[in-house]
Amino acid sequence: MTSQEFPASLAKGRSLERAVTSKTIFSNVMTGLVFACALLALIPLFALLFYVISKGAVRLSPQLFTQLPPPPFPRDSPQFSSGGFGNAIVGTFMTVGLGSLISIPFGIFAAIYLSEFARDTKFANGINFFTNVLSGVPSIVMGVFAYSLIVLATRSYSAMAAGFALAVLMLPTIVRTSAEALEAVPSNLRQASVGLGASSYQTVLKVILPAAIPAIVTGIILAIARAAGETAPIIFTALFSNFWNWDPWRPTATLSVLVYNFAITPFANWQELAWAASLVLITLVLFANVLARWIIRKR
Repeated sequence: MTSQEFPASLAKGRSLERAVTSKTIFSNVMTGLVFACALLALIPLFALLFYVISKGAVRLSPQLFTQLPPPPFPRDSPQFSSGGFGNAIVGTFMTVGLGSLISIPFGIFAAIYLSEFARDTKFANGINFFTNVLSGVPSIVMGVFAYSLIVLATRSYSAMAAGFALAVLMLPTIVRTSAEALEAVPSNLRQASVGLGASSYQTVLKVILPAAIPAIVTGIILAIARAAGETAPIIFTALFSNFWNWDPWRPTATLSVLVYNFAITPFANWQELAWAASLVLITLVLFANVLARWIIRKR
């Protein structure tokens, strides 16, 4: 090989050109296929958001949050765009708030026991199994359970019965996310706390629980977002009301049931209110999910 041919062969050997093989082609095809599937999965979401926004934004106004649902009006009536669903917003916060007050303490205490005091025991494995089973139970079954337990006993539909049904629905999510958050805390923190003379309860309350709070709060927010959009348990427990209600032991309106009731009616002004309520409900759920993601990133 001459002195001129050697640099040329060396440059050819060090070339950055990549040989096209069957594995490379297969990898590129599968990458494109996965990307296309991801786009197809997003199409229903964006279509839903576009349809709800286009239909519901027409009726957005301050009176939606301060007035009661109006009677049916024809389109040519000057009162066609009057009314709102302020009572349904109050009822939604009331039922979800009651469900949170019941489920959050029980869920966190159960998670603490399962992850810190009974970890890897048969009892804890059994509780985890039944928690997973409970999370797969249809929400309408929760409503029937709360109906038979509270509504029949009190002989009245109420926000309290709806809160109990939502609490049972939220409990599995809170227990699982809280237990996973507690188990994710490094063991070094436990050992350091015990080494400094802290008891097991002091270690949990002052070391482990504060370290796991961001992930626990995230699970709670996701559980609340799911409960806010439930309809079947509310129909069986809180029913509905066209009036303001601040009594947890009386029937109350919620956004999800209002959407169900008004969307199936032949009255145009009620249908527009149903679309506006759908937009408000989706906005609340979206805000809860964004807040959960923000807490995770801050952690």
